[in-house]
Amino acid sequence: MSTITQIPLAATASQTLNVVLNQQLVRLDVYQRSTGLYMNVWLNDVQVVAGAICQNLNPVVHADYLGLGGDFVFVDTQGSDDPTYDGLGGRYVLTFALM
Repeated sequence: MSTITQIPLAATASQTLNVVLNQQLVRLDVYQRSTGLYMNVWLNDVQVVAGAICQNLNPVVHADYLGLGGDFVFVDTQGSDDPTYDGLGGRYVLTFALM
């Protein structure tokens, strides 16, 4: 059974936020480029994912061995498009599923 947490994002082209997930400090850098939306993931001040493309319903991390205990998934609440910054926090929702 997994627990799903929604991560609050703003509709801005570049943002960094800190959240506690699975009792660990996680920093997320979310940024828009001409080729799509990307994310860096930091776990306890160590970068574990760099430049991951953010796609609808596609896990961002893809690696259990990194120690997150789960994965991030963007969800298009109005269809099946990949996320863009202007829809963050509204149409596009970032979730973390604890496994």
